[in-house]
Amino acid sequence: MSIEEKVVLARRVITMERDAATDWEGILVRGERIVRLVRRRDLADLDDGTREIIDLGDRVLMPGFVDVHAHAEVVCRTAYRTVDCRAPECDTVPAVLDTLAGAEPGGRSDWIVGQANLFFDRKLKEGRLPTRAELDTVSRERPIALRAGGHITVLNTRALEVAGIDRAFVPPTHSITGPVTVERDANGDPTGIVKEMDVLLPLPSPPATELAEAIEDGLGRYFTRYGVTTIGEISETVGGLQAMNELALAGRLPASMRIYLWVPGTMSLEQVPHWRDHLSFTAPESAIRIQGVKMFSDGGFSARSAAVNCCYKDAGDFRGNIAFPKYFLRRALRICQDNGLQLAVHANGDRAQDWLSCSVAELGGAGGGRQRVRIEHAGNLMPNPQTAELWAAAGIVPVPQPVFLYTFGEYFPDYLGEYGLKGRFPFRTLLEAGWRLSGSSDVWIGSEREATNPFFSIWCCLKRQTYSGGFIDVDEAITLEQALRMHTIDAASVMGEEDQKGSLAPGKMADIIALDRDPFEVDVDALRGIGVDFVMARGSVVRSKTAGRF
Repeated sequence: MSIEEKVVLARRVITMERDAATDWEGILVRGERIVRLVRRRDLADLDDGTREIIDLGDRVLMPGFVDVHAHAEVVCRTAYRTVDCRAPECDTVPAVLDTLAGAEPGGRSDWIVGQANLFFDRKLKEGRLPTRAELDTVSRERPIALRAGGHITVLNTRALEVAGIDRAFVPPTHSITGPVTVERDANGDPTGIVKEMDVLLPLPSPPATELAEAIEDGLGRYFTRYGVTTIGEISETVGGLQAMNELALAGRLPASMRIYLWVPGTMSLEQVPHWRDHLSFTAPESAIRIQGVKMFSDGGFSARSAAVNCCYKDAGDFRGNIAFPKYFLRRALRICQDNGLQLAVHANGDRAQDWLSCSVAELGGAGGGRQRVRIEHAGNLMPNPQTAELWAAAGIVPVPQPVFLYTFGEYFPDYLGEYGLKGRFPFRTLLEAGWRLSGSSDVWIGSEREATNPFFSIWCCLKRQTYSGGFIDVDEAITLEQALRMHTIDAASVMGEEDQKGSLAPGKMADIIALDRDPFEVDVDALRGIGVDFVMARGSVVRSKTAGRF
């Protein structure tokens, strides 16, 4: 007989509910839902042979983490035929070249693709990217692409040839990630450095027959092991989304996927209302559903393509560009409103955020609930406090990424001068002003190795330490309680799901994780090392150290 009910016991339960009792020791689960919280003294009545008892001993239970902005398919696919060249393991140009040279043998048409960090030039001891000529020393026969975080790529001579990039090449003004740049030398020849062009390059990808396996493996490796049970997925391919649906049907999708259709990457804006013509989602919505639309209004700081209110250093009066006109935003808002979808807009720079907020306000405001407009990266760099007033006037949801404080927070002044020293990740200020913040990984190619670990992100919120070991505005540090909320209940609110996820309470989804240590009983630096020994997603056990399920 199948046992529908389970009791999960531990030393204590962190519910993330306001004013909740602190002496709970377990949770009764029926199907996908939490029935009630329990104490060990209740076990005599509960252990009657009709329920599975899962006793996790001294571990601590808390709700599964919610990562509201991730590129899960991208990171899962990255392991396919990609050479890991990230610092600090590869901290010099020769080390990068040696690592690329160790790529698997292949024919003339087989690409060598290296994954390098965001702001890779700042993380190598030489203070620069490898050159086209240096990549040519690895191979002139095979195309090589060194992808530094997804916004900047260095190509060798053969890769330039394969991509058709020569002296006569005229790049498009924009790609789907931002303004395109092909750097050239004094003679007009490409140097090998291209910006915002990764989606335009003929890079290898896993065949359809391997995609589902790659996604399942990657979700476990990069998310489940860290206790992430809900992902706001910025979609990559239709095939990848279909693979997620098939995994859900087979009971092999370890996290609830909330899909944001990348426009115009995964689909065109005009295709969005008819997404069912392109996707067959037959799994329950509790496992996977189309949540919204994701667009880029500017590029990245590493490519100097974020739209900012100051001029980039050594770039004249250039301040970055807005990627689309207001009429396109109006159309996107209308399509989302008419189809019950949430619009999420990438805006790294404060000028892009100001423009978006003013435009959304003029177009009637950001809506509410699951359809409330999000601005991705709002709250990472806010030199002018009035930017938050524009968010408020529009009614948008700011979606910052604490992990970027570590990844590149110290490099803002390198690009923006003194302007880049103002308003870096001002989380305490925003929380004290009443803003509800979330934490997310924005994991993509070139992310730091700990990017998908919410406890690393929580550590960033408290420690505010940079990649090089310095510290950024430590007076903006927040409490552990606040940081945990950013990654659980307040993250769930971003997607209008705080009534379903983000805390442990009767009627909510049984997304439950068990920690090997109590985060309230360790020092700050130990937070990033807390292990997750047990993960229950939607009432099903998807990871258990004691049962050997990893």
